[in-house]
Amino acid sequence: MAPGSDTSPACGGEFENGVFKENKNIPIIEEENHDEYDSSNQAKPGRPPRNLPVMRHCNSQAILERTSKLSPSGEYSAFLPTLRSGSCSEKGPKPYMEDEYICVDNLYEHLGAADSFPSPGAFYGVFDGHGGVDAASFTRKNILKFITEDSHFPSGVKRAVRNAFIKVDHALADAKFLDRSSGTTALTALVLERNLIIANAGDCRAVLGKRGRAIELSKDHKPDCTSERLRIEKLGGVIYDGYLNGQLSVARALGDWHMKGSKGSKCPLTPEPELEEVVITEEDEFIIIGCDGLWDVMSSQCAVTIVRKELMLHNDPEKCSRELVREALKRNTCDNLTVIVACFSPDPPPRIEIPKSHRRRSISAEGLDHLKGVLSNI
Repeated sequence: MAPGSDTSPACGGEFENGVFKENKNIPIIEEENHDEYDSSNQAKPGRPPRNLPVMRHCNSQAILERTSKLSPSGEYSAFLPTLRSGSCSEKGPKPYMEDEYICVDNLYEHLGAADSFPSPGAFYGVFDGHGGVDAASFTRKNILKFITEDSHFPSGVKRAVRNAFIKVDHALADAKFLDRSSGTTALTALVLERNLIIANAGDCRAVLGKRGRAIELSKDHKPDCTSERLRIEKLGGVIYDGYLNGQLSVARALGDWHMKGSKGSKCPLTPEPELEEVVITEEDEFIIIGCDGLWDVMSSQCAVTIVRKELMLHNDPEKCSRELVREALKRNTCDNLTVIVACFSPDPPPRIEIPKSHRRRSISAEGLDHLKGVLSNI
């Protein structure tokens, strides 16, 4: 964060050690070579660094008891996820790092919550900054607090998450000593018992690994995406060569107040997140959260295949995240790289048994006639 950024914003709050302290009177606004996995998704032009700098990474685990819980469908299930994660962050070929991320495998302990707090609980987030690191750093430090302190949490968790994105965006507008031209995309994953809530604004991506299949849980918000283009043009924005108003390569972001109007007004660049909620089952093995530096050079299925293979070898999500970063660098990514791999089980994925097919072989009428002629001459 820029010098002097941890100071009091004008919105009625103050900073303390980089964390925004809210004024309660403010109203709440509602492996080494994986080319065979993905030969069709080739690298974009770019130059990887000759000497890789030290990677930021961490590995954490929260072993939580498996007990019977009531699922949203009303049926009792003995399955609860056991959450553990690993992460890796690398600046890649860029001269500076603008990504931030957060991994919390045990929300109960992290928040010092009451016994009634939903368990297991976890929180993960990737924040891909642009125009400096101010917005990404501020978002990482404050978004979880904004979610858990929202009046709708945890009973109305999706509303609380949406409110938190808007509150972060407004706080960035009011913070006097943060760069108003700094912005960030944001993707968060919140686990409460068996419920997984994904919130995305921008072009980071969350992908679920389900018995080897890749299930995308978020949509990349690019300006030339049909739904985003229609929204942008309806609000008076324009798209030049894939860039919003000729300036930004994403259609949703927090911050970037040099491109927005007054707070509360609708504008082409929106901080509004798109939310997706799924119920975690025993077939769901892990989730990959990454910035666009990964997805620019790798398909979702390729990433899931790599992670599953690595987990079967060593069962270490941190090593998996490093492998994805290493592979993206080999494919000449042009951007910063941040990857989180969060597993839902303490065990490695099982081998997938492919049943042998019993094919019924047939012969064409022409072939049958030819065979009869051959046999008749014997």
